[in-house]
Amino acid sequence: MAVGMSALPPMTTLAAPTVPTVSPATQPVVTQGPAQAEALRPTTPTTGQTLPAANGAAMVGQVMPGVQGANAPVVAENAPSRDVKLTFAQIAPPPGSMVLRGVNPNGGVEFGMRSDELVSKAVLNLEYTPSPSLLPVQSQLKVYLNDELMGVLPVSKEQLGKKTLAQVPINPLFITDFNRVRLEFIGHYRDVCENPASNTLWLDIGRSSSLDLTYQKLAVQNDLSHFPVPFFDARDNRALTLPMVFADAPGLGQQQAAAVIASWFGSRSGWRGQTFPVSYNTLPDSNAIVFATNDKRPDFLRDAPAVKGPTISMIAHPGNPYVKLLVVMGRDDNDLLQAAKGIAQGNVLFRGDSVTVDEVKPLLARQPYDAPNWIRTDRPVSFGELKTYEEQLQSTGLQPASINVALNLPPDLYLLRSNGIDMNLNYRYTAPPTKDNSRMDISLNNQFLQYFNLLSNQDSNKLLLRLPVLQGLLDGKTDVSIPALKLGAVNQLRFDFQYMNPMPGGTIDNCVTFQQVDNRVVIGDDSTIDFSKYYHFIAMPDLRAFANAGFPFSRMADLSQTLVVMPPKPAPAQLTTLLNALGTVGAQTGFPAINVQLTDDASKIQGKDADIMIVGAIPPSLKDDKKIDLLVEAAQSWVKTPQRQTPFTASLPDEVDRQAETQTAVTSDGPMAAIVGFQSPFNDQRSVVALLADSPRGYTLLNQAMNDSGKRAAIFGSVSVIRESGVNGLRVGDIYYVGHLPWFERVWYALANHPVLLAVLAAVSIVLLAWVLWRLLRIISRRRLDPDHE
Repeated sequence: MAVGMSALPPMTTLAAPTVPTVSPATQPVVTQGPAQAEALRPTTPTTGQTLPAANGAAMVGQVMPGVQGANAPVVAENAPSRDVKLTFAQIAPPPGSMVLRGVNPNGGVEFGMRSDELVSKAVLNLEYTPSPSLLPVQSQLKVYLNDELMGVLPVSKEQLGKKTLAQVPINPLFITDFNRVRLEFIGHYRDVCENPASNTLWLDIGRSSSLDLTYQKLAVQNDLSHFPVPFFDARDNRALTLPMVFADAPGLGQQQAAAVIASWFGSRSGWRGQTFPVSYNTLPDSNAIVFATNDKRPDFLRDAPAVKGPTISMIAHPGNPYVKLLVVMGRDDNDLLQAAKGIAQGNVLFRGDSVTVDEVKPLLARQPYDAPNWIRTDRPVSFGELKTYEEQLQSTGLQPASINVALNLPPDLYLLRSNGIDMNLNYRYTAPPTKDNSRMDISLNNQFLQYFNLLSNQDSNKLLLRLPVLQGLLDGKTDVSIPALKLGAVNQLRFDFQYMNPMPGGTIDNCVTFQQVDNRVVIGDDSTIDFSKYYHFIAMPDLRAFANAGFPFSRMADLSQTLVVMPPKPAPAQLTTLLNALGTVGAQTGFPAINVQLTDDASKIQGKDADIMIVGAIPPSLKDDKKIDLLVEAAQSWVKTPQRQTPFTASLPDEVDRQAETQTAVTSDGPMAAIVGFQSPFNDQRSVVALLADSPRGYTLLNQAMNDSGKRAAIFGSVSVIRESGVNGLRVGDIYYVGHLPWFERVWYALANHPVLLAVLAAVSIVLLAWVLWRLLRIISRRRLDPDHE
């Protein structure tokens, strides 16, 4: 691999109308006039400009020659590369822009880098506006990459209150797998007796700021010990696109093997999203998975030797050495399925360029609702189990950043008559120096719940009393009730520690100053939350539960109670839909669909005790107009519409509003797709979800809707129609219930949607109870007055 050197662009700040004259000792950034500012907008970030150096001295921001590590490494000249612009709107915390203040001077963005790529050039394009009250030169913005100083941007007099553009070269030698660009604001508004909390200390970073990167591809070895790299890299925050290649239309065995692998990759990609485009006997120009048997293989594997068992090999693309292919091969389709299960459950043993899967033996059956991504509902769960990284439950700073905990709940958890979820909270913190209004705020899904005062230790002679502070036993009110949980979605539980920090005060002649000390806060790993007292019960059909949580199929994380009905010879678009759907379910549960069942014979679904997923067309045995509310076939379609419709979810669906009023049939050549949910005719507790489309373009619309979080949020009810214009949902047809409730809970559930009847029954119950008590008191009174009377 040849290595060359190329100079990075100099750091340039653009906004000031004139160039200030300063001594080299002060070293401000180079400024340009408005005309140059317009010409040097970050459309071409890698082309930097500097002014001539005065007296032979280098200007600020210019890359000094001969400095070790000042230049960017590049790989061989013929290596493929890609240019990426990461705007702050994409990678910064919402809303994308950030305001740096005196008490919160730090902000930043994060990005990852694939292990099979190298950054050859990197430039940070900043658009910021400093407060007009700042002192020039003394106020500045420092830029760090992974805590290594990349540049300093002093605030000049001409920049105050004006939008400023700056380019800061980033040294690629400091870029690692995971990177953080940190911006530190140092602001001053007067020479003495400053208050860091002053509202004049601010610097606004625009959301159009960006990080421009040039990635160059590395030629990696055929080594499965790094699997799933390069087919999936956790450092890459883009949606996963992993093509799958077959010789021709695959049989059920190959389809099931591909489904298992797709769901496993989906479980790894998680929030990124995933898509698995299918092609027959055609290799894509990217990393891909190829399925082949000894008798049925793509043309490029025609001369490959026959295998003697389930084999997984990593080879180079025949037309591009920088692209890798994962070849899943076997003697027959059964071998492919075993190899797929080996990928899903035994990849930790992979090494070398090829492995053979000798055996995959299940040792323990999965249980309902045990998906790794769902919070446990069979026992209390500690916060330590909910952490996704080591320091998630602690924070540091004058105003510590929020501590967030994600709660992903099954969509059928029955909370209708719940007073709240019990949470036992243990926390510890830096005690305020005085008794003040410092507090901890608790919020759920951005809704404020409750607060607790942060207490100070008033007796310094009894140091042993501080031990409970370290254990979090500071407040007897550690039982918190949590309302407004969103079922089937990720709930964000947030803890904000608000401190009243001492600030400078007094006059300029008699100023009182403080050395600011960071506060530290921790939510204990032994804090618990308990969902074990609740039943599983839900009104169906509910396509929102399917779109956001894969329900009802995800009830068993391995999809062991799911039956998928496929066309006899699926087209690539139909097979892509199957793989995308199961990949999405895997992302929602965190577990591969290793036990999903597939069939292409509609007669085999008769009497099945399983939830049914249909891809393609609804089988004739299920085409019951009383059950289904929409049908899509080729250019024809019909749909039932209710009398009244609302996109918002009510606590209890109104059966009157769901009654179908009209059935309309339409013929059109335009593409359309739909998702339809209805009750299984074979089991009252089972459901059918059909993924329908009238053309290849319709399947594309369907897959895009399932992978787009905004469109997925619009899927609800029993019917969702997907067109070029977007997604429309309907609640129409009969309601059925999945799950179990005790009889007394079912009574309350039935009455909850009829308040008048509930009031009448309550009044009758009160009258009957009063009459019984009156009769009882009469009997007691008679016995007391006439004890001999029987």
